Amino acid sequence: MAVIFPRWTNKLPIILGAIGPVVGAVVVAGIWYYFSPSYTDVGYQPTQPIAFSHKLHAGEMGIDCRYCHNTVEQGARAAVPPTSTCLNCHAYVKTESEEIKKLWASADADQPIEWVRVHMLPDYAYFDHSVHLAAGIGCASCHGRIDRMDVVQQEEPLSMGWCLDCHRDPSSHLRPRSEVANMDYDPVAAGYDPSSDPERARRNYKLDPPEHCSGCHR
Repeated sequence: MAVIFPRWTNKLPIILGAIGPVVGAVVVAGIWYYFSPSYTDVGYQPTQPIAFSHKLHAGEMGIDCRYCHNTVEQGARAAVPPTSTCLNCHAYVKTESEEIKKLWASADADQPIEWVRVHMLPDYAYFDHSVHLAAGIGCASCHGRIDRMDVVQQEEPLSMGWCLDCHRDPSSHLRPRSEVANMDYDPVAAGYDPSSDPERARRNYKLDPPEHCSGCHR
């Protein structure tokens, strides 16, 4: 009787049994990382309709985040400033700039600037900016050092796991409520690092962030 398969094929089950789990683990690890927000979202940096530099305005000029995002302490959303807010200054500053002329075109047409949103959460996830600021979470914890960015990019994954890590132990992100918009705030230099005593920090800040599903999915 003729031999259909060569003798070495007898080793295939052993080879597949040894390699299969390794290949499976590599595939799972690849999907876990390359399909995660840490890879797909971090670094997202869209081009905006007007070349607005946070590094200049928030960094060098020291304009408080809340001057432009003026609902962030009272509402769930951090409002994008209307054209009129920009023109409070730029009606007098750099009026001949081509970028500022875009502001005037927006004002004359009574149409908002179509800024491209950078930090996005799924529609099924509820997030309230005012609650987090009231708890003493600084802007930089979620948005990074905006004051050093000419073009804003996403610094953190904003994933469920990332949020839960903070809810389980928010101490390293806590600061006095008066310092939430201070990008340079250093708790150690200020004399008290909440992360050195997480339980004390929870008591002092009266925190009990939810870890159950309905805390964010309503």
